[in-house]
Amino acid sequence: MRRLLVISILFLAGCATRPEQPVPEVPQQPAPGQPGVTRLVGLSTSELVGHFGAPALQVREGTSLKLQFRGRNCVLDAYLYPNPSGVLRVTHVDTRATSGADTDQASCISALEYPS
Repeated sequence: MRRLLVISILFLAGCATRPEQPVPEVPQQPAPGQPGVTRLVGLSTSELVGHFGAPALQVREGTSLKLQFRGRNCVLDAYLYPNPSGVLRVTHVDTRATSGADTDQASCISALEYPS
């Protein structure tokens, strides 16, 4: 009887499925940013002005600064905040068509860099 019990247990153990192995998690790559914007982030005030020329508008709010550059078809707003050493650096860029509608950031930056 014991033999039958042991054989039955071994038989059932052999039929059992293996526990599912966890699927290794692949680290998700960050979404590719817009290349033009990436080039602007981190620039200082003087570097930004050297790149685009004199801003059409300059707004200071507390320790931050907004510089606006305008082209024929689009407007670029660059937001500068002080880094730990106190130097103002671009941390965010917004672009829009002169009508206010959304526009492609890379195209707007290119249009401002190479006005026709």
